[in-house]
Amino acid sequence: MNEFWLFSYGTLRQAEVQQAVFGRVLETQEDSLVGFELGSVTITDPFVIEKSGSDRHPILMRTDSGAAIAGSALSVTAEDLEAADRYEAADYERVQVALASGRQAFVYVQRDMVGE
Repeated sequence: MNEFWLFSYGTLRQAEVQQAVFGRVLETQEDSLVGFELGSVTITDPFVIEKSGSDRHPILMRTDSGAAIAGSALSVTAEDLEAADRYEAADYERVQVALASGRQAFVYVQRDMVGE
């Protein structure tokens, strides 16, 4: 049962990462997020590196350029959001956004931009 949507533009789109984090592969729908651009961050958490296969992960930063980030809206439960919070590194903060489709979703953005 879908309770929430989580927009993923990075490693949570990978089936093997979803299996490791949520215990299953999630229902996904392609979508995009306007007003952000991608940067990258070096992850130091060994669990995250092991599950994703990389220490370099994408991270969202606000932009005024009108750029859009392609990704997937993942159908998640409250428990899944808690699991995603544990998976995401300290560099990320979960916020709620409106996707291009009009769907309300949570997304992980660069922590120091929250409140901007």
